[in-house]
Amino acid sequence: MSTNTLSKEAELRLTDFFNKTVDPNTMAKTIRRFNHLVALSLMRENETFQLDMTNLENGFYWLNELAEILNPYLDVE
Repeated sequence: MSTNTLSKEAELRLTDFFNKTVDPNTMAKTIRRFNHLVALSLMRENETFQLDMTNLENGFYWLNELAEILNPYLDVE
């Protein structure tokens, strides 16, 4: 896993975005819905979709990780 750090400007912009622009719970819900819709549409379009599968899997993983950071839905017991 990468350990890249964000610049102070990027941190401030992200904090500002999530504090003023969007509700984290709503953003997490939207990300999960988007991932679900993309997965469904790809499966329906071509069940043997193999082109660039690694990038697709990584995209789903990282979007879900972001959703979990915004609203830890899967960690709740």
